[in-house]
Formats: sequence, C-alpha cells, structure tokens
Amino acid sequence: MDEEKSAELNVTAIEEKPVKPRGFFARIRYYEELMDRKMGIESHSLDRVLPEARNPPNPLVMAFMWASATMNISCFSTGFLGYEFGLSLGDSIPIIIFATLLGACVTGWCATMGPGTGLRQVAISRYSFGFYPSSVIAALNVVEQLGWSSVSCITGGLALSAVSDGHVSIVVGVVIIACISLMFSFIGLRGVLLYEKYAWILFFVIFMIIYGMAAPHASLAPPVTAVSGATKSGNALSLVGVVYGSSASWSSIVSDFYVHYPVDTPKIKVFLYTTLGITIPTCIGMILGACVGSALDTNPKWEAAYGVGMGEILKTIMFPEGFAKFILVLLVLSGIGINCIAIYAGALSAQLFAPPFAKVPRMFWSFLVFVGILLIGIVGRNHLLAVLQNFLSLLGYWNTSFFVIVFTEHYYFRKGNLANYDLDAWNDSSRMPLGLAGLTAFLCGAAGWIVGMVETYYVGALADMIGKSGGDIANELALVFTSISFLPLRMLELKYVGR
Repeated sequence: MDEEKSAELNVTAIEEKPVKPRGFFARIRYYEELMDRKMGIESHSLDRVLPEARNPPNPLVMAFMWASATMNISCFSTGFLGYEFGLSLGDSIPIIIFATLLGACVTGWCATMGPGTGLRQVAISRYSFGFYPSSVIAALNVVEQLGWSSVSCITGGLALSAVSDGHVSIVVGVVIIACISLMFSFIGLRGVLLYEKYAWILFFVIFMIIYGMAAPHASLAPPVTAVSGATKSGNALSLVGVVYGSSASWSSIVSDFYVHYPVDTPKIKVFLYTTLGITIPTCIGMILGACVGSALDTNPKWEAAYGVGMGEILKTIMFPEGFAKFILVLLVLSGIGINCIAIYAGALSAQLFAPPFAKVPRMFWSFLVFVGILLIGIVGRNHLLAVLQNFLSLLGYWNTSFFVIVFTEHYYFRKGNLANYDLDAWNDSSRMPLGLAGLTAFLCGAAGWIVGMVETYYVGALADMIGKSGGDIANELALVFTSISFLPLRMLELKYVGR
C-alpha cells in the first residue's frame, strides 16, 4: 500500500515539474519566473498591482529614493552652467531653487497617480494619449533613461580617473557604474528600493564635507564672462530650462515606483514627499557646483582643474590628498542611484512600447538598456557639460507637454476622480482613447519646442530674438501650445469617437 502511494506521489511530482519551453525569449521568461519564485526577482512588472496584492514600502522611501538618485556628481556638474552662461552666484542660486521646485512639482503631481491606479506611468498615459500613441512616450522614456544613466556614468568615470591620477581611463568608470547598477535593477523594484533607501545618507555627508571646504572660496562677484541686458535675460531663461528639465524629467516614470502603495495613500503626502525628495537634494548638489564655479576666476588652481574634469576639481577642492581620493572613490558610486532607476524604468517603458514588446522579458530589456548606457557613456565621455546643457533641456520640453495632457485629461475630462478610469482596460486598445487628440496636441507642443529651444547646434526662431545667445522659452511655449490644442481636440474626439 505504501509503495502504491509512493508511486502516485512520484507520478504527481513528474507531472507538476515545469517543462522548459522552446524559443529564446520563452526560455528567458521561464528562468525569470523561476528566479522570481526562488529569489523574488520581479517577473510580472507590467501588470496592474491590485490593492489586495500590494506590499507597500515605508512612505518615506518616496523621498529617499529621489534623494539617492539626485545627490550625485551629475547635479554638482549642472551647477557650473550658471558660470558658463555668465551669471553670478547671486543670479544662479535663485534660478536653481525656483526651477528645481517647479520641475519637481510636475513630477510630484504625476506621482499621485501611482497608488490610486496601481499602473506604471506609460500605462496611465494611455488614458489620455491613447493606446498606440502612448508608444511615443515609451520610446522617449527609453531615450531619457539612457541619457540620464550615461551622464552619471561619465561623471563617475571622471571621478575614478582623478583618483588614479589619470592611470585609469574614464571608460573603466563608466563600465563599473553601469555593471553595479544593472545588478540592482535586475532584481526589480525591490532591489532598486533596497539601494535607494539608504544610499543618500552617505552622499549627503560627503556633500556637506565638500561644502565646508569649498564655501569659503565662493564669490558673489560677476564672472569674467558676465553678460548683461537682454543677453543676461536669455541666458537666465536657458539655465531655467536646463534645471527645470532635470527635475521634470522624472514625471514620465515616477508612478513606476509607487504602484505598491495603498490606494488610500493621501495625495498630499505623495506630492510633498516626492517634490521635496527631488528639490532638496538636487539644490544641494547644484548650488555646491554654482559656489565652486563662482570661485574659478579668483582661484587659478581650481580653474586649471576644472579644465581637466569634474573629478579633478573635486580632488583639488578637498584636502589632504589621501582623504580627497577616498571621498572620490565613494562619489563614483553616487551614479548608481540614478542608474538603478533609469535601467528599471527604461526596461518597463520598452515593454510598454507595443504588445509584442511586452512578451520579451524585462531582464532582456534591462540588458539592452545597459548596453546602450555603455555605448553612449563611452562616446560622450569628453563632452559632459554639452551633454548636460542639451540633454536636460530637451527632457523638460517633452515632459511639459506630457504633464499638460495627463493633467488636463484627469481634472477636466475625468473630473479628478479615479472612478472615471476603467483600470481593468489599461491593456485593451479597444477600450482606450484613439489618441488623435493627445498625439496632435503633443506634436503642437513640439512645434513650441522647435521655435523656442536653445541648443548647442540649433537655436529656435523665437528664442534667437532674446539676447546674443538666445533665450530658451521652449517649455513656456510647449505649455501654451499643448494646452490650447488638447482641450478642443479632446472634446471633438469624445464627441465623434466616444472614448
């Protein structure tokens, strides 16, 4: 009798044993599912997280994760743009604070949609952009995350090169940061939040040390390259565009990280934690860069180091040399915070680009994003400030249009009530808007970017009228063009299409 029972159990075990599927992607999915069961690797990252299936992190993580992502050498580097634009420290600091807060508010509002819907940000955009037009947002998201990560890898590479006195190339730093970031994002949201929850503490202490050594040298005097009149106004507008873009750029991915919070999480809490979690650490890094930039004209040693790279100037600021190198080694790791977020969100956006892409496992997309980061970081390693000035501005442009469309859809057409969203239909194209209004309004906003942008190789027709170097008013025009086009177009879409 016992033998019969044993035989039955063996047969059952054989029947329940999973069979390895055929096909490349099917096998990756199989192993992803297996690791999810064994190690908690997130394998169903696209699905809507239902209220009863949520495992919420501490609410403070909403602030800490952005602190870990923004308190890095990239933000420090962006602070030098005020000096590059011929603006004094007294001009740069108010612009940094105001523009960062404005961009963070855009991201903070988008974050409030995550807990209520349980959906990723691109999936949420389908309710206003339409199912297929939202692919544009997904594609831009991937490009955005590649850009962010490459910048952080470049700055980390510069720091590592400075530590080794030039014996280790920037390329090595790029590879190290990208590889460590891939490891955390590979695990999924749990791995990303595990790192982001604590990393900011170390970098906050480091930045305070650098403030103590650098602040006494800061100068309120205008730089040697100071500008005035309309040119100063134009350069100030361009700096606003860059700084605003660095904070607003998170708006198209922020809900990706909030889907596990309870549906009834107060929106004001989500908004404030996110907004302040971005604003405060970003300002800490950028203002430090602005302070160091203001001292370059009166400190030849710093100016010479600035010509070599960000890592070199940080090594020059700190003393003694052994301590400076130790701090730089730690700062190399500061790029991991932003890369963890970027690789994870970039992979999700790639899956949400189109239904066939969703069948490709997140692990595979994470690896492709990782490869893209390496290539861009290596190619752009000697052009950091040019990358920052152009890339961050472009991010702000399209994220402004994105925000206007999602915001208007939510408050005007859906009365600010999530009950007016069919949340079960997020992946059903037949129940989503066609997106004619959303896509057309987005393209109208793009027309505003084109005539209002100031980039290294192109200055828009309207922007060119402001001073000698032009003034970046692309975000302002994107706001106006998108707003005045989306409202009537969406009304027509609802009237004649009905969804």
